[in-house]
Amino acid sequence: MIATLVSPELPTHLQTVDEFDAWEREHPHEGSYEFVRGRIIPKPAMKQNEIFIADYLIRQFVKTSAFQQGDALLPEADSYVDGSRKRIPDLTYITVEQKQAIRRGERVNTLFAIEILSDSESYEDVLDKLQDYFDGGTQLVWYIVPKRQKIFAYTSPDESKAYKEQYVISAAPVVPDLQFAVVEMFA
Repeated sequence: MIATLVSPELPTHLQTVDEFDAWEREHPHEGSYEFVRGRIIPKPAMKQNEIFIADYLIRQFVKTSAFQQGDALLPEADSYVDGSRKRIPDLTYITVEQKQAIRRGERVNTLFAIEILSDSESYEDVLDKLQDYFDGGTQLVWYIVPKRQKIFAYTSPDESKAYKEQYVISAAPVVPDLQFAVVEMFA
């Protein structure tokens, strides 16, 4: 017998990430969900026109010393902010130490999140995600805006710098040797 994945009716009574994760295990479904203070937020899969961005970034990451040491840049992996918030960045940086913690059953939050702005995201959505990432200990967030061919590098929820065209962006201090001219990513 083959199990069929269905889109379950989303519960409204869950308050913690533990309750949400238990619900997800009990209700197989398609797609991913973020969980933020009792709200279950559908996380659409990466669109085909965003794949080239993720592919470029991962290919640049494998050239870094962080990759050589065993760190990873993974697509759409869970990032736990606290007991009531779980986000899923488009790309998540995970250190060797964090991978070991995950093997021990611990939950980790990314130190460096990369988000690709989608048409369905509002400015409020962006602000909420930024706040959540930094509340969990994230040190750097890149928000990529494909339509404008820009990357906004946030070092806090309120501090950012925009990069475009020939400007070289760096993931310092998290991954200092991950750097490139923005125009190369959109070529």
